[in-house]
Amino acid sequence: MKRDVLTFLLFVVLAACIWYGHAMHSVRNTRVPVLIQYTGKPNAIGLAEKGLPDTVMIEVRDAGSRLNAYHREPLHLTIDLHPYIHGEKGTIHVPSDALRRSISDILQGTSRLIETSPEEILCAYFTEQEKSVPVVSRCDIYPASEYQMVVPPTPSRTRIKLFGQDKTLQKTDTVYTEERTFDQMTDTSVVRVALDIPQGVRAETDSVDIRVITERFTEKKFIVPIQVTGATNGHRIRLFPPEVEVTVRVGMAHFAQIQPTDVQATCHYSPEREDKLDVELSYTNPFITAAWVYPGVVEFLIEQ
Repeated sequence: MKRDVLTFLLFVVLAACIWYGHAMHSVRNTRVPVLIQYTGKPNAIGLAEKGLPDTVMIEVRDAGSRLNAYHREPLHLTIDLHPYIHGEKGTIHVPSDALRRSISDILQGTSRLIETSPEEILCAYFTEQEKSVPVVSRCDIYPASEYQMVVPPTPSRTRIKLFGQDKTLQKTDTVYTEERTFDQMTDTSVVRVALDIPQGVRAETDSVDIRVITERFTEKKFIVPIQVTGATNGHRIRLFPPEVEVTVRVGMAHFAQIQPTDVQATCHYSPEREDKLDVELSYTNPFITAAWVYPGVVEFLIEQ
């Protein structure tokens, strides 16, 4: 009984292989999609609501193996619209003979094009108004622990062009990115974010890149003297202590470039202060991103 079942299954597999081999070599018709990409359309040209088709279905005749290849890897066709646009408004018309010729050019030599659907491409076009507006990021970007931003992250394009009817464009003064959060950013990264395009207008691009440049930071300490301002009438202000410890944060690549003279510690004397003054820090070196002082308050005496 078991031997009979195995024999039967063997013949089934053999028959399937024979059928498949015959199907792969037999010539027949099938329908496959052709994906279309358009070039040559000026940005200011708008299209009717229906728009241009992004897919054309074709019936093609060839051997089964070739037809299967068309199903596995869809055909791609690029159509240049420049020859079909004349004047400020009109109709884009890709006639059937031009469409068939373009599709035939991307078929294999053994394939024969039977028909296309649609047979031709028709779409009304018109010229829209144009307006340039700023791009504002709504992304929250945070560096990873022990990293800092080298420069503030900004979109790769600070302005973009919008197209549409004049009344609609007047209502739009800014285009924002989508709201997204990126954290744990290290080294240099480029993130792509979509733009929130207002309804009723078109944009020359639907996304922008944001370049994020981070670097590891470290800390450097100095002992710097305190300078006193505000003393009048020949008074001399003696501070206790006269120096403070300053800690600065700096990127590791610029550690050696930071010197004590890059940081100034200052106390401003005021007659209203009785015995203590606050220590204020300032720094001019652009590679210093933060600074702390200890102690933050010092005592003083007035000497005549």
